[in-house]
Amino acid sequence: MSDNKIRLQKFLSEAGIASRRKAEEMIRSGLVKVNGKIANIGDSVDPKTDSVSVGGKKVKKENSLRYILLNKPRGYVTTTDDDLGRKCVLELVSGVKERIYPVGRLDRVSEGALILTNDGEFANAMMHPSKHVPKTYRVTVRPGITSEQVDILSTGVDIDGRMTAPADVRVLSKEDGRAVLEIVLYEGRNRQIRRMCEALELEVARLKRTAVGSVKLGMLKTGEWRDLTPQEVESLLKSAGLRNGGGAK
Repeated sequence: MSDNKIRLQKFLSEAGIASRRKAEEMIRSGLVKVNGKIANIGDSVDPKTDSVSVGGKKVKKENSLRYILLNKPRGYVTTTDDDLGRKCVLELVSGVKERIYPVGRLDRVSEGALILTNDGEFANAMMHPSKHVPKTYRVTVRPGITSEQVDILSTGVDIDGRMTAPADVRVLSKEDGRAVLEIVLYEGRNRQIRRMCEALELEVARLKRTAVGSVKLGMLKTGEWRDLTPQEVESLLKSAGLRNGGGAK
């Protein structure tokens, strides 16, 4: 392998096309070509000499890296496009010229902090299961919650035969018929909080992510976004066990 060659999915993520995982899906589906030929998983490319295209469009590596915090409203899906015609989060950041994409997911009926970027290495660090970047949620459950249920949520819940990692759970308020919790997760399984609550026969009435690592929504209004500061990007990288990397400046 040439010293200049890198894995194709790494090249696509660094070019701001998608995360490595999504890039692999694109390669498997035949959307990616290298020098005019359909690419395969395991292919490597020389960014200086090879021509790479996705869906017929030539890939150009992004010169400007962007890191955005969006307060996602309910009703939007966290994909770049949707075959079912549902509203996508990219519609809310249509003024951004860089080709950004969501880091991880919030399901359609959930809301709150969602990071978008064109830095594939940064996105990979944020989503990798081994990094344990904490994510904080405000969760309203019905009909209420017992101390025993709080303990179970904190220590772990069996989902599909595998226990969830320990979480930080505290009750923010209680009233007749509902309770509001703060839950901090250190892993990112699909619909994890909803599935944990379902296992304990708790209905999730509202779920809002309020922070990713040390980056908080603060006063950011629903549907609005802002750029992360360099200090916030650095803080997130440190949460993932990296001092600096993924192209972050």
